[in-house]
Amino acid sequence: MATTTDFGTMMRRLMQAAHTVTLEQLPGLIAGHAAAAGLFDVAVYGVDIQETVLRQITGLGADAAARGEQVKVDGTLPGRAYQRVELIAEPAREEQERRRWWVPVTDGVERLGVLRADADSRDEEAVRQVLRDLGSMVALLLLSKRSFSDSYARLVRTEPMNVAAEMQWNLMPPPAFAGHDVSVGALIEPAYGVGGDAFDYAVSGQTLHLAVLDAMGHDTTAGITANVAVAACRNARRQGTSLAETSQAVEEVLLAHFGTSRYVTGILAELDLSSGQLSWVNRGHHLPLVVRDNRWTIELTCPPAGPMGSGLGLPVVVRRQQLQPGDRLLMYTDGVVEARDAEGREFGRDRFVDFIVRQHSGRQTLHETLRRLMHAVVGHHAGRLDDDATVLLAEWRVGHQEELVP
Repeated sequence: MATTTDFGTMMRRLMQAAHTVTLEQLPGLIAGHAAAAGLFDVAVYGVDIQETVLRQITGLGADAAARGEQVKVDGTLPGRAYQRVELIAEPAREEQERRRWWVPVTDGVERLGVLRADADSRDEEAVRQVLRDLGSMVALLLLSKRSFSDSYARLVRTEPMNVAAEMQWNLMPPPAFAGHDVSVGALIEPAYGVGGDAFDYAVSGQTLHLAVLDAMGHDTTAGITANVAVAACRNARRQGTSLAETSQAVEEVLLAHFGTSRYVTGILAELDLSSGQLSWVNRGHHLPLVVRDNRWTIELTCPPAGPMGSGLGLPVVVRRQQLQPGDRLLMYTDGVVEARDAEGREFGRDRFVDFIVRQHSGRQTLHETLRRLMHAVVGHHAGRLDDDATVLLAEWRVGHQEELVP
């Protein structure tokens, strides 16, 4: 195993060499530099957008998904490393000098995949630290390449994607964020056929901005409507408008482009990260929920102002709620609670909230809880949703910044 100095040198050289390479060149670059630091048979696996499989990034371009190794997230050692966000070592054998490790590749709390590496088994603590650092570096390298890589886009897809979904995935922020005493996670289904759902979040100073939107319809036009709504929301917000003014700005843009033929329901919210005061407006949408102490559920009531783009002219009311440390805010669209099984029974709000509470009791991360929730919702509807289903979950962890990242 390389010394700390040797490993630091390797990491600097890897970072410098990666500036001008493509995604296809990353696997060989990472493996070559890692070998110089005493790590062998190194490979990187990216997770698909539904978080069901881990696919090896082979560097073979468009053929990568077909020719690389693929392992399931559920029921495998690599999958366990991914789910738990922890290093997992394969059982050691007495005759082996090296041991195989699986390492989560994460940017903050956004889970991108796992790293495989064989290392000398004599100093486990030193190996763990080296692998954690390398996993962090690999995450940054993947982030720097994926936005302009069609190979990456193909790798993380397991089936064809429609045009509306193509727009939505490029519109929305990453599905996971942690910082400034708050953690945010969001997921959307059907991943390859989403129509009019969208989520958005952003941090500005001491304020976390949140939005969940549901455009009328389930087609490409619904996707266009949602894109216009999110862009209008961001545009108004970045000019310093209030919550009520922002929702009105979205309304005016939609009316200008579509008349009253297309509309968007939604919840727009702001969380003061220093005080925990939550403010929100309801534009004809399902009301948000707060889960407190992992036992109590509070429905945040607010008179609806009518969907944005409907032109109803109803007053926009801003409501406020004081959050407590550890509170989890749930914002969602109707596709989550209205998913039906073969007998016509809805997934339902009670089952939805109970699932969140039970998974949190099992000490799952916020983002692993969301992954399992979406799989449960899709499974309840026999594997194929008829409507978009979106969940945004934000946890205020004031005073516990160190607990945001596993």
